Amino acid sequence: MKRPTIADIARRAGVSKGAVSYALNGRPGVSAGTRQRILAIAEEVGWQPNSAARALSGSMSNVVGLALCRPARVLGIEPFFMELISGLEAELSARDYGLTLQVVADADAELAVHRRWWAERRVDGVLVCDLRVDDPRVPALEELGLPAVVIGGPAHTGGLPSVWHDDAQPLAETVEYLAALGHRRIAHVAGLPELLHTRVRTEAFHDVTTRLALPEAVTVSSDYTGEAGARITRRLLSSPRRPTAVIYDNDVMAIAGLGVAQELRLDVPGDLSIVAWDDSPLCQLTHPALTALGRDIPAYGAIAAKRLLAAIAGEDVGDHRDVPAQLTTRGSTGAPR
Repeated sequence: MKRPTIADIARRAGVSKGAVSYALNGRPGVSAGTRQRILAIAEEVGWQPNSAARALSGSMSNVVGLALCRPARVLGIEPFFMELISGLEAELSARDYGLTLQVVADADAELAVHRRWWAERRVDGVLVCDLRVDDPRVPALEELGLPAVVIGGPAHTGGLPSVWHDDAQPLAETVEYLAALGHRRIAHVAGLPELLHTRVRTEAFHDVTTRLALPEAVTVSSDYTGEAGARITRRLLSSPRRPTAVIYDNDVMAIAGLGVAQELRLDVPGDLSIVAWDDSPLCQLTHPALTALGRDIPAYGAIAAKRLLAAIAGEDVGDHRDVPAQLTTRGSTGAPR
């Protein structure tokens, strides 16, 4: 069926298109009786405002944007982003807002997307993920004047509000837990080295292993994929003095690491203990179930969306520090043989 237009309503009401526009937008220029007749006809024919035309006229688009510099195939298998988006959508849909998601190749492409969205009034604000050290997106968004909330921090966010949690404390507590079990050779399979939270975790790992006198501790960077997790684990476990415990920066790599350990006929946790970041249902479906650092990621996303909507409304929005991840011990960790 043809989408009803302002011209259709004007023809049925016997008035000009300008009068219909005044009535539908709540502007003066038509009588109360005419306004009521126009609104009744609009409801009868099922008229809905054209969001693109409204955006071009300078009105709100009721959409926020999220550009992610990750391969699309990674987004499809990594529970973190699916849970984050579910939290965003829950809050946005309750406020009649939509979410535009776009995968980009790098930071420059992301900035180009932000500029295009803002110039075309396609979004009212954006969420920024995967914060980097001295992130170029922060000053660019400040200069652009586009409302934005950074998911990450606490530093390197400039004047933009952020929603963040402490990555250092949970990492340190996890190493202390493994050391208390008797592990002396612990490895950390980290995420992308340019990301701020990877640097925070890596520095925390170095600090705590130095404090606990664990000289054989090692950190290896990865890209969060199962392939990278398996490849790095195979290299670590094939070394002459293989680690007795490995901490992975996401659940996908941890599950891949568990598969490699079983492939090499190593007992988990007798020969190798495994800990995953970002506890998910996947961690509980493996055998043994994975010890994991977990937090309420959908709630984290909802808080970010709520604060972005407040910024769009012109409110003064500050930073929000969320609760740190909590360690849940399961069958994948134990004392080394």
